[in-house]
Amino acid sequence: MNHLVIGVDFGTDSVRALVVDANTGEELACDTAVYRRWAEGRYCDPGKNQFRHHPLDYIEGLEASIKGALSKLPPEAIQHVVGIGVDTTGSTPVAVDREGRPLALRREFAENPNAMFILWKDHTAVREAGEINQVVRSWGGTDFTRYEGGVYSSEWFWAKILHVLRHDPAVRSEAFSWVELCDWIPALLTGTEHPSIIKRSRCAAEHKAMWHEEWGGLPPEEFLIRIDPLLAGLRERLYIDTYTSDVKAGGLTREWAERLGLRENTPVAVGAFDAHMGAVGGGIIPGILVKIMGTSTCDIMVARKDVIKDKLIAGICGQVDGSVIPGMIGLEAGQSAFGDVYAWFRDVIYRPLETILMSTSRIDGNTAKTLCQEIKDLIIPSLTEEAVKIYETDTCLLALDWLNGRRTPYADQRLKGAIMGLTLGTTAPIIFKALVEATAFGARAINERFIEEGIKIEQVIALGGIAAKNDFVMQVTADILNMPIKVAASEQACALGAAMFGAVVAGLYETVEKAQQKMGCSYSKVFMPDPANAEKYDSLYKKYVETGKSVEDMLRNL
Repeated sequence: MNHLVIGVDFGTDSVRALVVDANTGEELACDTAVYRRWAEGRYCDPGKNQFRHHPLDYIEGLEASIKGALSKLPPEAIQHVVGIGVDTTGSTPVAVDREGRPLALRREFAENPNAMFILWKDHTAVREAGEINQVVRSWGGTDFTRYEGGVYSSEWFWAKILHVLRHDPAVRSEAFSWVELCDWIPALLTGTEHPSIIKRSRCAAEHKAMWHEEWGGLPPEEFLIRIDPLLAGLRERLYIDTYTSDVKAGGLTREWAERLGLRENTPVAVGAFDAHMGAVGGGIIPGILVKIMGTSTCDIMVARKDVIKDKLIAGICGQVDGSVIPGMIGLEAGQSAFGDVYAWFRDVIYRPLETILMSTSRIDGNTAKTLCQEIKDLIIPSLTEEAVKIYETDTCLLALDWLNGRRTPYADQRLKGAIMGLTLGTTAPIIFKALVEATAFGARAINERFIEEGIKIEQVIALGGIAAKNDFVMQVTADILNMPIKVAASEQACALGAAMFGAVVAGLYETVEKAQQKMGCSYSKVFMPDPANAEKYDSLYKKYVETGKSVEDMLRNL
């Protein structure tokens, strides 16, 4: 226990803290804290694509998860913790006041969703994203999306800010600045919350906020007010410089040291997005595509600067110097829904059963509640078991996976999903199989976007809940990609990557590559493509692409 580091991973539903032996990479203890308000469904409206997190969920989860993980170790272990790294979802910004306090932490805004963190999957800003894209293409100046794949998304920083400014005058009047979650957590821990001194993440700024050294940082005032005069003056209250995660954000404050039981001034790394640190934890190097497979997917690659040179990869979520591994270009793509597609279908089946069971007089309320939860937990495993039986059968069904819009290739959050070929003989397992195939086709479209631009994919590594738990989904994906997929052994690869950066800022390793060599995880499974299935899916994938092109306009306007 000479050197321990903590990686903290803020996900969609919960936060995880992982304690790692920095000398060996051994994962010593982990704990998860569910966001209480989020679990209750508060501040969200799926019908409007509104998804918000209250900052108290993050604060409470941060403390509970770290203390929970440390409680599983001998008491003397705490004195050996020498560094902390943090990753979060993104783009997940929040309006802050002049002291850097999220507005929802003030009494008058405590129940206002617009004063809370706007989660990555929130798509309320579709209109604003469309306007940003229109101005970028028509204003006659620099294309500020050129390093973000050429299309600005409603999932990103400026679109979300503008949507809130337009729709909530109270928040507009009190919002001094805006901060990404991955910047706020390290600032909170280190007492550097004032907007003028927060060390802003290069990963977040350049992938989501159109920041780039080429034009001196964020887009200029002239461009921003072309989008909407409401953005006037905001640029100067945001930031100029950005930092990679091998830089120290600061040292742990006395207050947080006492709350967590750690030493004051313990180094905390500049934050980054979960997928990017997860790729580091999963063992990314040039030529490897890392898929973080959960509610959505993020697909991450890195390229050496002398290889990528001046090439711009169109249709992805950005190429950023140092967003994954400092000194290399980080490439990001992804799908807006992956596991969420399966969860949606599960809930379609489950809701009528829940309504009936909770209203019947034949069993008591507690029994009904327990039975409902058991049924819900068993639906996807049951569908998977049946789908395996019909896996090699041509079910004449084709689905499009855009149930939460499309992130890559070419972001378009207005798109909707579809299922085609339904008959009276179509069963729930057949539909589930088609949905699995659709999400894998979406994954292949991302691979082909990279390959078409000359970026070689020599190996695929998968991590996340789906990769670890659903062999059927992984085998279908391997067959459709027609590539082997290695599954990272660590169930907390994002937190492991964060811990690696914690080790770097603690001075244990000079670079994150050296930390990877010592702390990297192994692989638990390898899914090999079946040649016969791969050939069959080649034909079906072409139909997926052709059908998608033919119905895109109709789906946008439904």
